This record gives sequence, structure tokens and C-alpha cells, in this order.
Amino acid sequence: MLLTLESEKICLSVETLGAQMMSICATDGTEYLWQGDSRYWSDRAPLLFPFVARLTNDSYRFHGKFYNMGIHGFASKSEFIPVVKEKDRLVLALNSSKETMQQYPFDFCLQVTYKLVDNSVLVSYRVANWSKEIMPFGIGGHPGFRVPLDSSEKFTDYMLEFSEACQPDRVGFTPLLYLSGHDEPYPLENGKILRLRHDLFDNDAIILKNMAKKVTLRSQISGRGVAVSYPNMPYLGIWHWPKMDAPYVCIEPWTSLPSRQNVVEELSCKSDLVHLSHGESFDTTWEITIL
Repeated sequence: MLLTLESEKICLSVETLGAQMMSICATDGTEYLWQGDSRYWSDRAPLLFPFVARLTNDSYRFHGKFYNMGIHGFASKSEFIPVVKEKDRLVLALNSSKETMQQYPFDFCLQVTYKLVDNSVLVSYRVANWSKEIMPFGIGGHPGFRVPLDSSEKFTDYMLEFSEACQPDRVGFTPLLYLSGHDEPYPLENGKILRLRHDLFDNDAIILKNMAKKVTLRSQISGRGVAVSYPNMPYLGIWHWPKMDAPYVCIEPWTSLPSRQNVVEELSCKSDLVHLSHGESFDTTWEITIL
């Protein structure tokens, strides 16, 4: 079911299947969100939960027992229930079930809130643990943004600019896109700028840590674009489908990282995950602002 929120400056559409944003449209008619195309990438803004990216053999252990779960977890394929629907605010919920327990043996409630404030979309996650055991999980966003926004522009007319000078590290990946354990400095122009080229993504995603907590994707010609801020998310993915002239870029705030290659992870020992005690909840918010 498609639900729509409106403010004076933005119209946001969200699908209850996966709680996925489907459109971020300005009042002038400009669509900022990637609209999906099987030639490049069919999704638009999937929600990543309860694991971000890949698990070795699509499997993990919890206290020695093996479980199977696909890339980015199951939230993006799950039907969410609308809890609150207002003109400019939407709350969607996913509760644990027999189906989720087969992949992830925890009693949880995940709520996703979308709220429009002026020219921004605030995306909030709340995860509550009702299991008796400590619940490890990862969560993140994966929105794609149209690049270019105008047919008169080129992909290379766009740049990413961080809000302050920083010295990020690029998280090391193996050729099969698992953690390699070898992170490297990722220098930015003037400590802030990454100019877009398609070949940046020939080896798949650029995953950064120790970066500034806001990045702006904008045209160097028109100045149009989006700013994404993620104050409590320690990792940032930048991606489009590898070795392709894809007309979009994903900006992905993550709380955690994928598995190591050839290691079936014991989730209770994976330190980058959020580890939530019984009865506790985890809250985080990130934001998309239309320039």
C-alpha cells in the first residue's frame, strides 16, 4: 500500500512493503529519489535490518546455533503496519513473527517514522527488544538519488561535499565484498569533496568511517541536490551498480558492517552491531534535505 505525506515544499510517498520511500518530489515537480530501473537497480530506498550487507554463506550463528538470512536482512521484504498516518508524519511498524523467528530468533518491534519538516525528510528508527536475551542487530538506509536531475547535465557535473574537512577511512573489502580487515585512508579534495565519476564504483561500494556527519550531493552547475545528515550512524556507504553508467547515487547511513569473508559470524560477538538488552530500545534519526 502506497501512503503519501505532504508539506508546503515536499511530497513523500512510502510503500508499506519494506517501509520503503518511493518518491521525494519537490513542489516544482522535481523528483529527487531514484525511481528504479531493472537495467541499473530496481530498488529505490530499501531499509536494511537486522543485518547490513552480506553474511558469509548467507548464514550466522547465535550461541552456536546456525541461522540463514539473505543480504541486508528481511525488513525490505516485509509488510509493515501503519501505526500513525498524519498529513506530514507516518509511523510504520514491523513486529517479530514465526517467519522472522526462523531467520532471526528474537522478539522485537521495529518502528520507522517519516516526518516532513520544511524541505527535509526526517527518517527515524526505533528498535525494541522484548526477548530475554541481548539482541544484536544492524540497521541502515539505502536511498538512491537521481544524478543528474536535469537532462542538460551529466553525472560528472555532480559532487559530494562533506560538511567539514575530515580524514575518512575506507573500510576494506575483499573482491567478494566481505570485510578484509584492511582499512585505508580515503583522501578527499580539500578534505571535503568527492567529484563523481562512474568508475568510482567499479569495485562496488565506497564504505567510509571517521567522516563528517553530513554530506551534500549537488550539481556544480545548478546547485540542486540533496543533503544527507546522519549524526549517530558511524558508517556511510556511497554506491551505484558497479561497472555501469548508472544515473543515480546511493547515500547509505549504516550502524554496522558486513561479515568477514569465510567466517560464519557469531552475532553475539560481532562488536560493530548494536547489542540491545531485554526491554531496552534503540533510537536514531537521519535526514534528507532538498536543496
